[in-house]
Amino acid sequence: MREIFAGLPWWVKWVAVPVIALVVFGGLIASVVGFVIGLLFKLLLFVALVAGLIYVVRKFTAGSSTKGDW
Repeated sequence: MREIFAGLPWWVKWVAVPVIALVVFGGLIASVVGFVIGLLFKLLLFVALVAGLIYVVRKFTAGSSTKGDW
Protein backbone atom coordinates (compact mmCIF):
# COMPACT_ATOMS: atom_id res chain seq x y z
CA MET A 1 0.00 0.00 0.00
CA ARG A 2 2.86 2.37 0.78
CA GLU A 3 4.33 1.80 -2.68
CA ILE A 4 1.02 2.71 -4.31
CA PHE A 5 0.83 6.06 -2.50
CA ALA A 6 4.53 6.79 -2.99
CA GLY A 7 4.13 7.38 -6.72
CA LEU A 8 1.08 9.65 -6.43
CA PRO A 9 1.17 13.46 -6.27
CA TRP A 10 0.78 15.16 -2.90
CA TRP A 11 -2.68 16.50 -3.65
CA VAL A 12 -4.02 12.99 -4.21
CA LYS A 13 -2.74 11.84 -0.80
CA TRP A 14 -3.72 14.94 1.16
CA VAL A 15 -6.81 16.25 -0.68
CA ALA A 16 -8.47 13.66 -2.91
CA VAL A 17 -8.32 10.65 -0.58
CA PRO A 18 -9.73 12.51 2.48
CA VAL A 19 -12.48 14.05 0.32
CA ILE A 20 -13.44 10.62 -1.02
CA ALA A 21 -13.41 9.24 2.54
CA LEU A 22 -15.70 12.06 3.69
CA VAL A 23 -18.09 11.46 0.81
CA VAL A 24 -18.21 7.70 1.42
CA PHE A 25 -18.26 7.77 5.23
CA GLY A 26 -19.76 11.24 5.74
CA GLY A 27 -23.19 9.98 6.70
CA LEU A 28 -21.72 7.52 9.16
CA ILE A 29 -19.44 10.15 10.67
CA ALA A 30 -22.32 12.63 10.94
CA SER A 31 -24.59 10.08 12.60
CA VAL A 32 -21.91 9.08 15.10
CA VAL A 33 -21.14 12.71 15.94
CA GLY A 34 -24.86 13.47 16.23
CA PHE A 35 -25.36 10.47 18.50
CA VAL A 36 -22.47 11.50 20.76
CA ILE A 37 -23.68 15.10 20.97
CA GLY A 38 -27.22 13.93 21.69
CA LEU A 39 -25.96 11.57 24.37
CA LEU A 40 -23.91 14.32 25.99
CA PHE A 41 -26.92 16.66 25.92
CA LYS A 42 -29.14 14.03 27.54
CA LEU A 43 -26.48 13.32 30.15
CA LEU A 44 -26.16 17.03 30.93
CA LEU A 45 -29.95 17.36 31.16
CA PHE A 46 -30.10 14.33 33.48
CA VAL A 47 -27.42 15.77 35.76
CA ALA A 48 -29.17 19.14 35.86
CA LEU A 49 -32.53 17.55 36.71
CA VAL A 50 -31.04 15.37 39.46
CA ALA A 51 -29.19 18.37 40.90
CA GLY A 52 -32.40 20.39 40.84
CA LEU A 53 -34.29 17.58 42.54
CA ILE A 54 -31.63 17.29 45.24
CA TYR A 55 -31.73 21.06 45.76
CA VAL A 56 -35.53 21.11 46.10
CA VAL A 57 -35.61 18.10 48.43
CA ARG A 58 -32.91 19.54 50.68
CA LYS A 59 -34.61 22.92 50.75
CA PHE A 60 -37.95 21.41 51.80
CA THR A 61 -36.49 18.91 54.24
CA ALA A 62 -34.34 21.62 55.87
CA GLY A 63 -37.44 23.76 56.32
CA SER A 64 -39.57 20.92 57.68
CA SER A 65 -36.91 19.44 59.96
CA THR A 66 -37.22 22.43 62.28
CA LYS A 67 -40.89 21.56 62.84
CA GLY A 68 -40.01 18.09 64.14
CA ASP A 69 -42.39 16.22 61.83
CA TRP A 70 -39.87 13.51 61.07
